Amino acid sequence: MKSVIALVLAAMLIPGLVYAQTRRVDNTPVKNFDLYKYFGLWYEIARFDHKFERDMVNVKAEYVLRDDGKVDVVNSGWKNGNYKSAIGMAKQPNPGNNPARLRVSFFLFFYSDYRVLMLDNDYQYALVGSKGPDYLWILSRTPEIDDKVRDRIVDEAQRRGYNTSRLIWVDQGASVGRHSKKR
Repeated sequence: MKSVIALVLAAMLIPGLVYAQTRRVDNTPVKNFDLYKYFGLWYEIARFDHKFERDMVNVKAEYVLRDDGKVDVVNSGWKNGNYKSAIGMAKQPNPGNNPARLRVSFFLFFYSDYRVLMLDNDYQYALVGSKGPDYLWILSRTPEIDDKVRDRIVDEAQRRGYNTSRLIWVDQGASVGRHSKKR
């Protein structure tokens, strides 16, 4: 009887273990990261869908140094003809050993993980994720990126285990009120 119970319990655990294995991603941040070079305006080229940006177009993020050494984060875009923005704050919890891992808060003291996963030498494009597989962004200093650059970033995301079919390609030239499109 004990072996039957153990077998039933094992059978119940296997799907959960398989699911957990398929959701693992390599979210190791880049080693070389200069926060000062990262400051400024970034255009959101693509993202995974999530509630706080759903149906937004012309999305941008700006990172600005604060007097206290932390970073102001201003995310903005258009949704259904209305301009939306969110102002938050970012900090580097371990700038010496893990400079490309940030913590970002848009509400009180609730922080989210922000990891720069890929970055070109000139800080013109970036792949950003979090501690899990549910958030992913492609950012650029320009509203559009070259197809070869886009493909290289998507390949890196796939190599890291992200399901890139979930990417929503943001319309950066949208007339106010148009929606994001899938590519």
